[in-house]
Amino acid sequence: MDYKDLRIVFMGTPDFARASLQVLHEAGCNIVGVITAPDKPAGRGMKMHHSAVKTYADEHNLNLLQPEKLKNHDFLHQLKELKADLQVVVAFRMLPEHVWKMPPMGTVNLHASLLPDYRGAAPINWAVMHGEEKTGLTTFKLKHDIDTGNILLQKELPIAPDETAGELHDRMMYSGAELLLETVIGLAEDTIIEQVQAKPSSEKHAPKIFTDTCRINWNHSVEEVYNFIRGLSPFPTAYTILHNKILKIYSAEKEIIPISDAPGEYSIEKGRLRFTCTNGYIYPKIIQAEGKKKMPAEDFTRGLRLG
Repeated sequence: MDYKDLRIVFMGTPDFARASLQVLHEAGCNIVGVITAPDKPAGRGMKMHHSAVKTYADEHNLNLLQPEKLKNHDFLHQLKELKADLQVVVAFRMLPEHVWKMPPMGTVNLHASLLPDYRGAAPINWAVMHGEEKTGLTTFKLKHDIDTGNILLQKELPIAPDETAGELHDRMMYSGAELLLETVIGLAEDTIIEQVQAKPSSEKHAPKIFTDTCRINWNHSVEEVYNFIRGLSPFPTAYTILHNKILKIYSAEKEIIPISDAPGEYSIEKGRLRFTCTNGYIYPKIIQAEGKKKMPAEDFTRGLRLG
């Protein structure tokens, strides 16, 4: 079967998903419907914000649905009327069973890790935070438990020693889109052999990240703190508490060296702000003090010295 003959419903919301929608659309896939999150107020003016997927769908006159609830009767009727052969999900919310089971060819999800490792909401962040040297992308068929369905295709990617989660995200966004297109073509031509997922590592999980998750523990090693910072950069951003205020750290340099001061102490060394870990120092490069704009750490340090 020609992949262009498949009736595809695409589901996604952020930029990561928009790249996949664009690649599928430009390759000639028959996108009969696009499902994305409802518009939400955002910013100081609380203006209604459109998702990246909605913006692309509107620009290319694709049929768009924005259900508040995926179990809504009207939405389910509209979805069924699209008569999709296949549904594709990228960076979207959890689907009810009657949604992901609806098309005869099932529902394919693109996940930003080499499953079964790093199942969960934030696989890119956690892979970098754990200091992984490689990660990858996986397409798989949805089933009951999150990120556990049969694997279709995978692609491995290296992680550079100083790469941030944001930089890795942008690389994976386009690699993932190409892998997804390859998956759709393979399913149409019936050339993909599904593989049951192996048992995941007990240490490699990717749960949702909350504010408390982002606080730096200076009792860890320099390497651990350095990876923690780049794994949360640029969002949601690692932070520490300095003078009873939040200090976000977007990037830093590291130095492994014998220390005499206690972990967590800060000092200004030759005009540079530094924090002590168990086996050396972290030197913040780009920071954001509470109530201030993002700035080079040297500018912040001058303010500390003047204060």
